[in-house]
Amino acid sequence: MPMDELVTPHRKWMKAALREAERAFEADEVPVGAVVVRGNVIVGRGHNMVERLDDPTAHAELIAITAACTTLGSKKLDGCTLYVTLEPCPMCAGATVLARVDRIVFGAFDEKAGAASTLYNIPQDARLNHRAEIISGVESDRCAELLQEFFRSKRGPDLRGSQ
Repeated sequence: MPMDELVTPHRKWMKAALREAERAFEADEVPVGAVVVRGNVIVGRGHNMVERLDDPTAHAELIAITAACTTLGSKKLDGCTLYVTLEPCPMCAGATVLARVDRIVFGAFDEKAGAASTLYNIPQDARLNHRAEIISGVESDRCAELLQEFFRSKRGPDLRGSQ
């Protein structure tokens, strides 16, 4: 199958995850968004709500997984794909294993906490009872750009070059 045909549906769903990330940005949260898709339908969505809820576990992936489990009436997300704008952290990667997500598609790599390929690869660890397919780098430029824009706004202008 040509690469464009393989990537095109992933781009569609990643753009839905990006819309969730933009909602987080507008709410002054770290702009990470996620959607869970099954059978060409979004069954769960979420964006970071750590600040709003004062909850360090309120990551986009966990909110989307919880919503999908509620929608489907099951703690197992067989046949589902998680689309997330940033590579999952160890907590979120572990949740994908527990929920038995079939596939994880992420945008930007996370050099500091990535647990789906960069630092660890929890979803494909053969010692665990479930493994998920990983597809990385979908819409990575836009995903990374949104994060960079957010953190630039928090730090203020870069004054190093203005002397």
